[in-house]
This record gives sequence, structure tokens and C-alpha cells, in this order.
Amino acid sequence: MLCLLALCLAAPSRADEQREPALKELLQKIIASRDCFSDMYESEVWHKAMEPKLTRYVASYEERIEILDQVYCEAKRDPSLALPPDLVLALIDVESRFDNWAVSPVGAVGLMQVMPFWPRQLGAQNQLVRIAPNIRMGCEILRFYLRAEHMNWARALARYNGSVGRNTYPALVMQRWQHTWRF
Repeated sequence: MLCLLALCLAAPSRADEQREPALKELLQKIIASRDCFSDMYESEVWHKAMEPKLTRYVASYEERIEILDQVYCEAKRDPSLALPPDLVLALIDVESRFDNWAVSPVGAVGLMQVMPFWPRQLGAQNQLVRIAPNIRMGCEILRFYLRAEHMNWARALARYNGSVGRNTYPALVMQRWQHTWRF
């Protein structure tokens, strides 16, 4: 496991170079929308299954619920490309270990390690340390890369991380998904 982490950290990240104009348009649209759960039964099942797993990372019950709500809602926001919410949790685990104050060596911020140029380019207030805006942008960025990579998860995750051409990061996210977060 430490070898995988060392390989991920060994090569320089290129996340700061990801400034596609089409992604900018998508992010502008999602910033304005604010809908969420419609099925409370599904919400309850999701909370009961996932909240205990999150306790080792996030001390506050309220913050755990906020993360779970945001992940679930943002993962399902686009019915044409719903993301597995538990895979989003795995991505957050790998990216920040659920630390909304995390900042990467290249400047990515928050739970999903979103680059700070996105809020600036979108004319939005930089609130990437806040749970909801960070997860919203992170999920939309992942969707964009999934579409660009024709639904190839490994390549989309590599683009998300700025590690195109290397499989270490996608493998780590998928492993964390299967062994820790699978719903």
C-alpha cells in the first residue's frame, strides 16, 4: 500500500494545467443549481450504511451527514451520467482523507482537491474549503472527464488527478472503492 502511495507522489502532478473551456461552461451551470434528495427512503439507507464508515475520518456527526448528502446528491445530479456515490467517497478518501482544509502541493483545495482557478474563472467566490461547492465542482469535473474519455474510468480518474498516462492513481481509487467504500 505504501508503495502505491509512493508511486502516486513520485511523479509531478499536472492538475494545474486542466483548463478546458467546455468544462468551464458545465461548472457555471452547476453552480447555479441547488436541488437534492427526492427519495427519503434512499437517503436513510445511504446514511445508515455509510455514516459509520465515515466516523474514522470526520469527528462531527453533522459534518458526516453533510458530506454524505452532498456526495449522494451531486453524484446523482445528472441523470444522463450518474456517478456511483460510493466511488466519489473513495476518490475523496484518496484525495484528501476527508479533510476539507487539505491543500495539495500544486494548490488543489478541499475534499475533492479542486484547483482554485475554477472558481476564479467562473466568477464565483472561492469556497473550495466548504463541503457543498467542493463536492459539486469535483463531481462535475469527474463527469466531464468521463465523457471526454468515453466512459473509461481509469483514464477519467487519471485526468482528474493530472496523472494521464499512469494507472497508479486510478488503481488506488478503485482499490479504495472496492475494499472500503463499496455500498
